[in-house]
Amino acid sequence: MVADQIAARGIKDPRVLDAMRSVPRHDFVPAAIRGDAYIDTPLSIGHGQTISQPYIVALMTELARPAPTDRALEVGTGSGYQAAVLSRLVSRVFSIELVEPLAQSAAATLQRFGYANVTVRSGDGYYGWPEEAPFDIILVTAAPEQVPAALVAQLKPGGRLIVPVGPIWDVQDLQIIEKDAAGRTTTRSVIPVRFVPLIRKRDG
Repeated sequence: MVADQIAARGIKDPRVLDAMRSVPRHDFVPAAIRGDAYIDTPLSIGHGQTISQPYIVALMTELARPAPTDRALEVGTGSGYQAAVLSRLVSRVFSIELVEPLAQSAAATLQRFGYANVTVRSGDGYYGWPEEAPFDIILVTAAPEQVPAALVAQLKPGGRLIVPVGPIWDVQDLQIIEKDAAGRTTTRSVIPVRFVPLIRKRDG
């Protein structure tokens, strides 16, 4: 998977490639579709949510430029796969998931397989995790129509926010937002993507 679907498509960071090799994707997909775990495609994990395709996980991780001392926030835990990959690269991962059964399942999976530096909670990711802010890295694994202001506010100076932005159930724009030492932000578009929408509590 890593050689053919990730490195061959331009992911070069050796730490990211090693992290992708070290996290078995089949641990994070439903048992019924475990045979498809290493296909480069999103897979359903129930509750209208998906596990992202391996290339996109690797790309977002590389764009974040993770350092061993970084503290990362993930919005949209899903099955826990992206959090597990990040955990190999940073000091702490805080991951928030609105769908409570997914949050519980991901937390149990991460604990069972020894990803001890990941903390998962159920909540509305639009508001981030203010008690643990600021963060060096924020990864958003579902698409808001606009970048949540709370996430930008919780980004540390020098930090990187990776987020797909755009209309629900349409093509979105994967963006990297960087904050400088003075608190100013710059935004760069990377590639068109298609993510499930970032839902909020009021969406039911």
